[in-house]
Amino acid sequence: MKTQVAIIGSGPSGLLLGQLLHRAGIDNVIVERQTPDYILSRIRAGVLEQGTIDLLREAGVHERMDAEGLVHEGVELQVAGKRIHVDLKTLTGGKTVMVYGQTELTRDLMEARTANGAPAIYSAENVQPHDMKGESPYVTYEKNGETHRIDCDYIAGCDGFHGVARQSIPADVLTHYERVYPFGWLGLLSDTPPVNHELIYAHHDRGFVLCSQRSLTRSRYYLQVPLTDKVEQWSDERFWDELKARLPQDVADRLVTGPSLEKSIAPLRSSVVEPMQYGKLFLVGDAAHIVPPTGAKGLNLAASDVHYLYRILVKVYQEGRTDLLEKYSELALRRVWKGERFSWFMTNLLHDFGEHKDAWDQKMQQADREYFFNSHAGLVNIAENYVGLPYEAVE
Repeated sequence: MKTQVAIIGSGPSGLLLGQLLHRAGIDNVIVERQTPDYILSRIRAGVLEQGTIDLLREAGVHERMDAEGLVHEGVELQVAGKRIHVDLKTLTGGKTVMVYGQTELTRDLMEARTANGAPAIYSAENVQPHDMKGESPYVTYEKNGETHRIDCDYIAGCDGFHGVARQSIPADVLTHYERVYPFGWLGLLSDTPPVNHELIYAHHDRGFVLCSQRSLTRSRYYLQVPLTDKVEQWSDERFWDELKARLPQDVADRLVTGPSLEKSIAPLRSSVVEPMQYGKLFLVGDAAHIVPPTGAKGLNLAASDVHYLYRILVKVYQEGRTDLLEKYSELALRRVWKGERFSWFMTNLLHDFGEHKDAWDQKMQQADREYFFNSHAGLVNIAENYVGLPYEAVE
């Protein structure tokens, strides 16, 4: 098989890149080791920046998003019993975010790919990119006992943190940056109405809380828990009781509880590899970087990478601008690092680090809270980053 762009991974970033390229007349093939059902079963992000929304509209997969997505003009922060409303729309000159689940977004992209007939190979084993620094890169995979080969011009590695794309780059080429946090998030999904019409990010002496949502009838809640905790230790009843204990009384009183649809504990980490390119292989999304979910940046940074790679490839194929290829990593990383900074900042601002922070760190945390929550400029800083910083032009 021959194509122009081989895409490894069928998560949101691979599917979005494939859809955009297809609409631009650029042939592409997606190779994925999992099944479609497995990919759709993953419970992930739900807050979309304006730039991500615009990219989905450009990809022509916005109909259900526009009908069912919930536009949020603000977000609520709670610290030491004080509630701070961050008016995103006013503070940023009109920008908002949208709540629309990653599962729904992925389904929209899958359906669009099926409808346009672009090839996607699922349940592919031993996927491997080859000759990334050469003139003729290609991808091999096994299926039904046979080895297949896809010849291509370029390879996009959209296969996540544990995927093969990054691991195919020689170790001495990459520089790894990492920060591991001394706690995890226990998440619970339930078919109950959200406790608040906007997301709540709350700090409490017992630990951090996030009250999120997927729709007007489906809620997602998170509790900061020790890394030593096991999900089996947390019954639904214990989760709801702890959530109520960490929220202001009036919020806790209106919390609607119900059986969990899904419950899991995720460790928090910040991770970036540089560069995000090796010859004709380009890393996209989690394959190159991980953020703690406190800033709602994971899916949005993946979309940011897609934006830059897509714009560059269109100029390569339509204008012969192969000189732009080497700019991908630089452009993508500038926005990645700003997203990493904001996620790190929000994590530090709102979590209890206990013995992992000394007295000086705790004073700095307290000073940050007092400044950012009581300063117009501080709230503008939070709002601008939360709705998403602008993309740079690809020229």
